[in-house]
Amino acid sequence: MYYAYKYRLNPSDAHRDELDRHRDICRQLYNHTLYRLNEYQDEHGELPSMTTLRSELPDLKKWWDGLSDVYSKVLQTVVERLFDNLKGLSKLKENGYGVGQLKWKPPREFRSLTYSQSGFKLDKKGGQTVLSLSKLADIPIRLHRAIPDDAKPKQVTLKKEPTGEWFATFGVQMDREPPQPPENPEKCVGIDVGILKYAHDTDGTAVGSLDLSDERERLEREQRKLSRKQHGSNNYEKQRRRVAECHADLRRKRRDFLHKLSAYYAREYDLVAVEDLNVKGMMESPSNSRNTASAAWRTFLSLVEYKCEREGTHFIAVNPGGTTKECASCGVSTDKPLWVREHSCPACGFEADRDSNAAWNILSRGLEDVGVGYSEPTPVETALPVDTPVSAKRVVEAGSPTLKERTASAVSE
Repeated sequence: MYYAYKYRLNPSDAHRDELDRHRDICRQLYNHTLYRLNEYQDEHGELPSMTTLRSELPDLKKWWDGLSDVYSKVLQTVVERLFDNLKGLSKLKENGYGVGQLKWKPPREFRSLTYSQSGFKLDKKGGQTVLSLSKLADIPIRLHRAIPDDAKPKQVTLKKEPTGEWFATFGVQMDREPPQPPENPEKCVGIDVGILKYAHDTDGTAVGSLDLSDERERLEREQRKLSRKQHGSNNYEKQRRRVAECHADLRRKRRDFLHKLSAYYAREYDLVAVEDLNVKGMMESPSNSRNTASAAWRTFLSLVEYKCEREGTHFIAVNPGGTTKECASCGVSTDKPLWVREHSCPACGFEADRDSNAAWNILSRGLEDVGVGYSEPTPVETALPVDTPVSAKRVVEAGSPTLKERTASAVSE
């Protein structure tokens, strides 16, 4: 399997200047390659191949001062990056989206460069771990966790964040294959995500949403200060970086919470069933779009999916339509407004917490989709035992010691 390991770099001022210089050369090469692509298309009536444009690099070095200072593999990945962007536009066009043309990259939009296959290695120099980069420098790196011994680093991407920090992301290939999911899963869970409670599962656990109100107020305060600065001045640049740090703080805390929660479900259960939510469509709704964006449901589902694959756990994304309306006991649909937080079935009299009822329906659909260990599609009888508690047995607030204990082994990546 292919994994990514991200580490913080600790470059000196001289290293930062050299990193920025190499990054800007790569940006100019990207823009030049885009110019050559458009020129070739106008002359020949078709797009050139990636090999054609990549073969022009040796001739460019003869008249382009500074191009030879950058490692050759880094220059080749710049050309590959352009064609990857073209493939992305083609896929969007095939899916019915209106797409334009690729544009030239200004300095603020080209923030990374990639060493592929060679030109980089981890080394020990002066009593500290450094990342040795060909034709660049030996940059100190903070290895907060070790790369597994059986992992083969295939590439490393250096990226400058808007805060000015530099990070190195290693792409590694593992020799071992992930474990196979069990044929007859014993520990199964259905998860219903929401705003008031982030996750409500069929084991009776309700995980509170992460409270980021203080961080948002701080961000808004710093943004108001930025609006009063003169654009382009030194004070504007300092305040812009402060705003970027507030954004990064929000992002780190949210992803830390999502990593720990997703790792817990992937490691503790044999089967995880979730809703296949159309978050993009929900974001276009005029109401509550800010809370929907802050919840980052799509990110959470993506994290759960790849961690379930890594841990050998079944991952099922089911159709979310009607999971709140349907009764988990008899299957009868009952309309209820959003402010009604309890489910009460008029047909069978089954009463439960609204989110708990939805979680059981999600698990039932997941078991039906997998079809392992069950001879016929009877999701209600299979997923909901007679003596099942229908409300949350425990409510875990995000960031509380209880959640930290449950996710102690689920270290965020």
